[in-house]
Amino acid sequence: MYCILILFGVLWLVVRRPLQRAPAGLQWVVQSVTTSLILLWHMVLNTYDLYRDPAAETTVLTTALLGLSLLIQLPPFYNVAQSAASYLLFRIMMAPLMDAGDRLNLTITFLVGLAVSLAHAHHTCITLKQQKQIVEINTKLQELVQLDPLTGLLNKTAVECWAEQMLQEAEHTEKSKGLTLFLMDLDEFKSINDRYGHPCGDHVLTETAEAMRRAFPHAAALGRVGGDEFAILYDHSLSEAQATDLSHGLLEQLEKIQWENQPLKVRCSIGVCICSKAPCCYQNLYTEADRMLYHAKKNGKCRCCIQQLSCGKNTAPEKNCV
Repeated sequence: MYCILILFGVLWLVVRRPLQRAPAGLQWVVQSVTTSLILLWHMVLNTYDLYRDPAAETTVLTTALLGLSLLIQLPPFYNVAQSAASYLLFRIMMAPLMDAGDRLNLTITFLVGLAVSLAHAHHTCITLKQQKQIVEINTKLQELVQLDPLTGLLNKTAVECWAEQMLQEAEHTEKSKGLTLFLMDLDEFKSINDRYGHPCGDHVLTETAEAMRRAFPHAAALGRVGGDEFAILYDHSLSEAQATDLSHGLLEQLEKIQWENQPLKVRCSIGVCICSKAPCCYQNLYTEADRMLYHAKKNGKCRCCIQQLSCGKNTAPEKNCV
């Protein structure tokens, strides 16, 4: 009997690690079968001992069953079914050797053990549920800390963290893909606020965020870094033609923004900095993109100016504004 118990233990140790990658349903079946086999082994062993010594009392068995109910945690329905089946099976096997007092003791122990097991299982379920809720709340709070509450885009700090992380990963990659940063600022946004009011201004900002999502579907990160200033990050270096096409696509999306069925003629200026190779720090990237944004504003607005960086140094003295 003890060799069989050792075999159960060895089999469990063998399947335990592969079982962690198995579907939840299969894990539940294996665990349920294991607990059933352990409980059955316990019954058979005590039945064998009592048949060898009919004068022995069932006190040891009932106490062991009570203790076992604290260890085996199963879904309530399965717990009741398994415990009831074990109780009836043991009553049938031991009927010739049990008097009325033994049967009463066994019945009371079965009921107490079942109540304890169910109460413990209920407490465990509540604890796991609370832990899951805490994890979900912490995840939600972490997301809220990183997001701009109005647009749902990343905030300025989160954009910087994402960019720094991408640059660090690029430094440890043999074939660095570089990084591309777009800085976009709405033109004449103050006049929209003054003419239509701040609710319209908030509407424009949220619609701008949606326009960015449509115009830059493959961007690594989209963020709002100021009042009406936004950032778009790509985790690789784009060509000037690609950056220009994406910028023109954003301008087209912004033209569709309306307020109370009236077109607002929303425009923007865009500064782009393309870092083709690592290492490259985010501050240099941001400074160059911001400088390109300034040139776009200075040269008539509603345009895009692009600058190239390589290894953190300016390799394109002449800016490209389109």
